[in-house]
Amino acid sequence: MEIQGSVALVTGANRGLGQHLADELVRRGAAKVYAAARHTEQITSAGVMPLQLDINNPHSVAAAAAAAPDITLLVNNAGNYNEATLLDGAMDDIRALMETHYFGTLSVTRAFAPLLIANAPGAILNVASVLSWLHPASTGAYNAAKAALWAQTDSVREELASHDVTVTALHVGYMDTDMISDLSVVKNDPGLIAAAALDGVATEAQEVLADDLTRQIRASLGCDQAYLATS
Repeated sequence: MEIQGSVALVTGANRGLGQHLADELVRRGAAKVYAAARHTEQITSAGVMPLQLDINNPHSVAAAAAAAPDITLLVNNAGNYNEATLLDGAMDDIRALMETHYFGTLSVTRAFAPLLIANAPGAILNVASVLSWLHPASTGAYNAAKAALWAQTDSVREELASHDVTVTALHVGYMDTDMISDLSVVKNDPGLIAAAALDGVATEAQEVLADDLTRQIRASLGCDQAYLATS
């Protein structure tokens, strides 16, 4: 898909990777970039159109779809994070992760899919994680939500294949964003990750494996499909 001239919408564009994705889309010549967030006053990127969107609120999702009928690229980036474990974590915390990463993303995709089909060729980028496949007990609930998103992404890709709408999953380890600022782990530069993700969209890659850990874990699954690996 051509990024230049596209009409993109990025969820969770007020900070972190979402902001970098919105900025990179502008830099690459997207005709219009809807920067979506629950609180539009937090959007600081230049050259974007702020759009109110709470992916867990069906009325907000419907309103956003009505406000962006010209979309050709949907970037499902909005997410949340907690360290709920599956046996001892609060069920509300576990549900919050699944509601956002799985049901929230699906709600947005279902709302915008008819528009992407009408405006085809189009594309969807879903921000998944290496934790789609790597499942430490300490982040059990988050792992489960990202694994569910991975399955969703594959199924949606198949549903949209005949409509000239491609679907790319971004898988990456930890990124240097405020969401995990208190974690003492090796973190990737979100600006470089955003660039790699959009390279994947442009080449219609099924998956972007954005760091060494992700590539290592993905290879261990033994899948024989062709995927884009970026360095």
